[in-house]
Amino acid sequence: MKIVRYRDASGNIHIGRRHDDGRVTRIEGDIYGDYRDTGETAQAAAILAPVEPRDIICIGLNYRKHAEEGGKPIPEQPVVFMKNVGAVQDPGGPIILPRRLRSDSVDYECELAVVIGRECYNVSKADALKYVLGYTCANDVSARDWQSKWGGGQWCRGKTFATFCPLGPWLVTADDIANPNALGIRTILNGAVMQDWNTNDMIFDVPTLIEFLSGSTKLVPGTVILTGTPHGVGFARKPPVFLQPGDTVTIEIDRIGQLTNPVIEESL
Repeated sequence: MKIVRYRDASGNIHIGRRHDDGRVTRIEGDIYGDYRDTGETAQAAAILAPVEPRDIICIGLNYRKHAEEGGKPIPEQPVVFMKNVGAVQDPGGPIILPRRLRSDSVDYECELAVVIGRECYNVSKADALKYVLGYTCANDVSARDWQSKWGGGQWCRGKTFATFCPLGPWLVTADDIANPNALGIRTILNGAVMQDWNTNDMIFDVPTLIEFLSGSTKLVPGTVILTGTPHGVGFARKPPVFLQPGDTVTIEIDRIGQLTNPVIEESL
C-alpha cells in the first residue's frame, strides 16, 4: 500500500491511500496502530511528506563505492548523525540554498528512508524488519562547506538546514517490499542521471542498522532512518557539481517512486 499525507482545500491534513490510477482515498485511524481505507475519494489539494518524523537518524558512508569516492575507509560500525525535524520538506517543495549561514556547496544525496512503525529496543537483526512501517525516498541535502570546514568537527550543521530533508512522495508499506536491500536508487539533476546504483551495496543493510540503532536505545514510532547514499555525489565529481537556483532534483527508488524538488535561494 502507498500511504500519503495530504492537505485538503480547507487546509486540513489527512492520511490517504494512493492508488495506481492516481486516486487517493481517505484513511481512518493511526498508521502506527489500527487504520483502514474508507474507500472515500479524497480531495488532495497538496501532497505532503508522508510522515511527520519523531526523529531523523542518518547513516553516513554506508555504500562501499561512496566511501571510496570520498577517500574514506570502510567503517567498522555505522556512522551516525542526526537531522533536525525542521529540515523536512514536502514533495514539490523547494530546497532552499542557505544565505544567512551561506553555503555555495550544497549537494544532493539519494537515500532510502526507513520509517519505524512500532517501538523497538534491543531488536535482533532477524526480527528487525517486523518493526518497519514502510519505506520512502529521501534527499539528504548537504552543505559540504559547513559539513567539512565550519561544522565544529561533526556533520549535523551542514545537513540540517531548513528543507534539507525532502521525503516522499508516499510511504510504501513494508509488506510490499520484502527486501529493502534489492532496490535501484538514482538521483536525476536537471534531467541528467547523477547517481545510479542499488541498495545491495550498503555496507550495513537495513536489518543490521535497526539492530545497531536500537541497541540500548529506544526507537519510537515515527523514527525515520536515512540509510546512506551511493557514489556519484556532486562534491566528488571533477569539477564538483553543486545545486544552483533553478535546478530540479529527483530522487528515484524502484518500487517506491520519484521525489522531485526545485532549488531556490533563501530570501533575506
